[in-house]
Amino acid sequence: MSSFETSVTGHLRKLVSQPAAQVDYWLPLGDERVYLNDYLGKPISLTFSGDINCIACGRRTNKSFAQGHCYPCFTGKAACDMCILKPELCHYDAGTCREPQWGENFCFQPHIIYLANTTGAKIGITRKTQLPTRWIDQGAVAALPIFEVSTRHISGQIEVVLAEFIADKSRWQQLLKAVPEPVDLLALRDQAMEWSASAVAEIRAREGDDSVIELSVQPAQFEFPVVEYPVKIKSFNFDKVPGVEGKLQGIKGQYLLLDTGVINIRKFGGYRVQFDG
Repeated sequence: MSSFETSVTGHLRKLVSQPAAQVDYWLPLGDERVYLNDYLGKPISLTFSGDINCIACGRRTNKSFAQGHCYPCFTGKAACDMCILKPELCHYDAGTCREPQWGENFCFQPHIIYLANTTGAKIGITRKTQLPTRWIDQGAVAALPIFEVSTRHISGQIEVVLAEFIADKSRWQQLLKAVPEPVDLLALRDQAMEWSASAVAEIRAREGDDSVIELSVQPAQFEFPVVEYPVKIKSFNFDKVPGVEGKLQGIKGQYLLLDTGVINIRKFGGYRVQFDG
């Protein structure tokens, strides 16, 4: 067992990040935050106590759903509904939103449709207020907003059209093995505008000209704090093995890259964990 100087215990939340020459990362544990960049190249340990508390309501739960929810919240919260993953399936207008007030606050606000280079080009959507956090969470080395739209539903409709031409998912194992080859996002944006022109025209005719705004900006660039990428990917799971220990070789997206394996911190929201480093 390695000798550690720092020990912090608390319930996990997703990694907190901030753009910098290399992205800065903090590990939230209850009210404490551990600045992870200081531990690059050093041994760390994460130990799950067996306690899980729902990140929405706080109740104790034996099993976690949708990255940290108890089952009642998973089945009752609008944030856990399928339309969050697939906004084109929004059913607010049908009067069946699980939490109408939450839906109005979350979904009826400006959203960005963007291109990113994660494991190659991908299309994605996010609330405008979530930039650039969303891109960092996905491990994008470059990202480019192409449309600003008035609602989440509209963003989903356009994404579905563009997903016929551009991937809408990253290959997570490839993400953790290397820096992707460069992608000309500006050229791809011009193509995306052409591919989606008909759909955008229909939406504007229905929702108004301001419902979809074409953006003309330069790509954002990100460098992640990675000393060495793993050759093979072994994924840790607190539900199977409560203790994780190894040398921290990098941080990318929501993953910690150790010389012994990788772990997706966001997956274990609400788990009570002790960090030693």
